[in-house]
Amino acid sequence: MKKAFLSTASLAAGALVFGISSASAEEAQVIELTQTACQFVEVEDGGDHGYTSTQKADCEAINAESGADRLASAKVLTLKPGKYVFRVTNKNVPYDLGFWVREHDYDWRNPLHKLNKTSVSGGGLSQGTTKDYEVTLEAGEYIYSCPLNPTPNYKIVVEG
Repeated sequence: MKKAFLSTASLAAGALVFGISSASAEEAQVIELTQTACQFVEVEDGGDHGYTSTQKADCEAINAESGADRLASAKVLTLKPGKYVFRVTNKNVPYDLGFWVREHDYDWRNPLHKLNKTSVSGGGLSQGTTKDYEVTLEAGEYIYSCPLNPTPNYKIVVEG
């Protein structure tokens, strides 16, 4: 398996911002992400905005008002092709969350996309828990979000 490499500057920034780490060529690189209400903390300008939510509709309203602006200033995760583990933590949202990473043009309604496009997802992230989502990313553009704690669709660019 190929080890994923970031430039020195990207690695330093990524390690601080995203908690990226890797141990060896055989292991996937770990990217740590923290969910609070309606957002992933590490990528949003200003960090945790302190939103509160008791249900999906709360985040839908918050994102309708501020999501486009927040997404425009969000950090883009730039990676090299390889195997990754997105380690996602539900910090303080009082309902189950999930995580979904997929190719930027993935459409879950298209049966062909389920066969030939990258999409990894899962739920069951109760308050205070952490789960790992493993995916192999090839060169291209991807997005990630949480559909249960609606967040913007944050961008990943895989170069190489």
